[in-house]
Amino acid sequence: MARFREGPGPEPVGVGPSAREYGRAMSETGPEIDVLAEDWQRALCVVAHPDDLEYGAAMAVAKWTAQGKEVAYVLATAGEAGIDSMKPEDTGVIREQEERASAAAVGVDSVTFLGHPDGMLEYGLSLRRDIAREIRRHRPELLVSINHRDGWTDGAGGTLNQADHRVLGQALIDAARDAGNRWVFDELLVEGFEPWGGARMVAFAASPTPTHGVDVTGHLDAGIASLAAHDAYLRNLGGEAFDVASFLAESAARAGAQLGVEHAVTFEVFAL
Repeated sequence: MARFREGPGPEPVGVGPSAREYGRAMSETGPEIDVLAEDWQRALCVVAHPDDLEYGAAMAVAKWTAQGKEVAYVLATAGEAGIDSMKPEDTGVIREQEERASAAAVGVDSVTFLGHPDGMLEYGLSLRRDIAREIRRHRPELLVSINHRDGWTDGAGGTLNQADHRVLGQALIDAARDAGNRWVFDELLVEGFEPWGGARMVAFAASPTPTHGVDVTGHLDAGIASLAAHDAYLRNLGGEAFDVASFLAESAARAGAQLGVEHAVTFEVFAL
């Protein structure tokens, strides 16, 4: 976004991660990371904005869908505050279209927008309920999101994370438990959504403290196509042109070196 940055490129108004910070978070790991288990069949990716998944996590999604796994996307907002030169009502339509095309590039055809306001996500029962509903609907074993920590690097310094990402991550963790409790949001029962406590873990991409990695060798091109689908957004960031292919190739190679493979994506994983 332009005012509430969630993607790469030169910093416009406000604060948020640059491509350099995001790439560093995706690839700079500690001395040891584990391989993320893939003995599951259904995953649900839940993020705040269109393009949040596309700076690395989408390469893992491409691998999983190629394996025949079921992956769905849920986005809290339409990213409507993301282009400073366009009105939100126009931007939201474009960004929803670009996100659907981006998801299709990595084999995902289920994309849901929850309609919360971009840049103004609030932690609370409304957001938890909306996410819990989608967890019950899709019944995933793995939940995926992006960094919900205060910053993009471990320790002092670096770029601060934005409010939407921090709020969404905590709401997702809590909603994963809400989804399995029959008596939390019992109105969802009336809607026909039975409890689901089968989510085993939540994996946050681009964390400054990753614990696991996914070998995405062979899926770089799909990831590049997925990020490149956000054409209008990327073109309206201003400043120098952003090289999607180089960015993803370099960050995936650095993460791959940590995992001992050609290309990888890293995650901070929490057991549920």
